[in-house]
Amino acid sequence: MKHLSPLFLLPLFLAGCDTGPDLAKICKESPVMCEEFIEDTWCKKERVKTIYNNYLLSQTGEDKQKFDLLVAYEEYAACMDHASQIEHIKLKYKKRNRIDNSITAKARIKEISEDTLHSEHPELLFYHWSRYLNEAALAKFLAMEGNEVLETAESQFNLATYYIKRDPDKTLDLLFHALELQSTDNPVNTEIFKSITSIFTDKEEFKQAYIWLKILTLYDPEDVDSSEQGLISFGQFHELDTEFLDKVANATLDKITDGTFTAPRH
Repeated sequence: MKHLSPLFLLPLFLAGCDTGPDLAKICKESPVMCEEFIEDTWCKKERVKTIYNNYLLSQTGEDKQKFDLLVAYEEYAACMDHASQIEHIKLKYKKRNRIDNSITAKARIKEISEDTLHSEHPELLFYHWSRYLNEAALAKFLAMEGNEVLETAESQFNLATYYIKRDPDKTLDLLFHALELQSTDNPVNTEIFKSITSIFTDKEEFKQAYIWLKILTLYDPEDVDSSEQGLISFGQFHELDTEFLDKVANATLDKITDGTFTAPRH
């Protein structure tokens, strides 16, 4: 097995999990998983995620792991595409290596996509519609609405993504239900906060829009779609009692993160 630098041997919590074997053990037992891509100083976190999800798939063979691996490869390919745009005057081979890594990741995406074309797993059904506009997959996914199989934060958000331009009120219900189902062990998908903010802004319910934009800012201060200055300007323009609304936002976020959030009436 080729040499792996100490910086590369990051703990697996970077891949979204703090349990299971560490990366060094996986690489020792399954070196092919760790040698899939040419080593690079960029995209280490994304690369670790592909290794970890490859390992999980090798252990379970389940469609859920295939979906997670697809997403991991997508994130790695996107990161490598960005990195390959950086020119190295003295190390021009780095650009070629990054392009090769991206090509490898995209080949794996194609392979797994073809393998899961007839899967009945809800996340894979939605994947095949959202990436490939597979109408048959969408029909199967929508037919599951109301069933226990879609009672996850991820699937409720996927349903909301489908309905957002078709039925804003139903979309709000789905987004709120996604937050009700949010696991305290997993990070919240901040696109939920952004979508709720957008819908309330379109409905000209500016107090609610401010609250959810504030929640986004509190939860992820680094998000490019949120800023304290933007919140201040929004509040001033609409003459809002921002001190009170900030308290509502803080209390709401506490409920979301501790698993006690219940959907408000709207």
